Amino acid sequence: MCADGTFYGGYSPDLTARIAAHNAGKGAKYTKPRLPVKLLYGEEFDNKHDALSAEWHFKHQPRAQKEAFLRAHGIAW
Repeated sequence: MCADGTFYGGYSPDLTARIAAHNAGKGAKYTKPRLPVKLLYGEEFDNKHDALSAEWHFKHQPRAQKEAFLRAHGIAW
């Protein structure tokens, strides 16, 4: 989650390093003006294709569906 309350989803083989990069201003263009970012949810996949597919689906959901997903997983923000 970005500091402005927006959700950001992305793929990374190393979530810890990716969050650190975002917060150091070296992440995606979207997150740079919205620092700091906080990891709310992470999921492992068997392969990169499945991970990128899940990322695409997340990014194309309306905010209400993203919020429902997080609540269903017991995540508060």
